[in-house]
Amino acid sequence: MSKEDHIEMDGVVTEVLTGGLFKIKTDDGLDVLAHLAGKMRRFRIRVVLGDRVTVAVSPYDPSRGRIIYRPR
Repeated sequence: MSKEDHIEMDGVVTEVLTGGLFKIKTDDGLDVLAHLAGKMRRFRIRVVLGDRVTVAVSPYDPSRGRIIYRPR
């Protein structure tokens, strides 16, 4: 599956885990375990507890994803 085949969801960071992982509670009520996308890591965009983020989730495993956007 390519990076273009994903479902985007908005949510809130509920927990910051070790190894660059985050627990996200989406607006749909789904819990997602996500890591930062490459562009966010490259430009050193910080994500902290309570931030609103956009998560790209695989249609095959909606419990894991990538954080692709954090509004200012």
